[in-house]
Amino acid sequence: MRNLKLILSYDGSEFAGWQVQPDAVTVQGTLASAIGRVTGEKVLPQGSGRTDAGVHALAQVVTFVTESSVPTANFVKALNDILPASVRVLEVEEVAADFHARYSARGKTYRYRIYRGAICPPFLARYVWHYPYPLDERAMARGAVLVEGEHDFTSFAAVDPERGREGMLASNVRRIFSSNWERQA
Repeated sequence: MRNLKLILSYDGSEFAGWQVQPDAVTVQGTLASAIGRVTGEKVLPQGSGRTDAGVHALAQVVTFVTESSVPTANFVKALNDILPASVRVLEVEEVAADFHARYSARGKTYRYRIYRGAICPPFLARYVWHYPYPLDERAMARGAVLVEGEHDFTSFAAVDPERGREGMLASNVRRIFSSNWERQA
């Protein structure tokens, strides 16, 4: 058995989120299908996090276990040939058996973008929130730092059927290392 780690990038606009759902197209389901076509195995790849519908990822870590002997470089090409253009496998590498995309994660970066112009260009519309109205940017910057540090995010957490799994954090306390707003030209 081999434990493979993928770095995945995707445009989530056409997906109902990461996690497999009945009667919905998801990133996890699409990737599982592609892996199955390459290996002939039924696998459920595990992501470092679960994105919601319409959310994108630049470099999400994904793991799955396989008996396939396909070289990692060939996995990149084979999967990208099968996957829709909105999903790209950037890297594949073999990792230790105890590495898990979700439970081994040490940090995640989230970026939220607001487009402030009067008219949002169509090629940005999927990737920004268009808000052409006044904002108190100084107040937003002051508020952003308030979430830094350790906090209990239980009120934001979904019920997790895997809670208590070996290696999984038993609480919803998380450390926010950095939070800021910045204007980009």
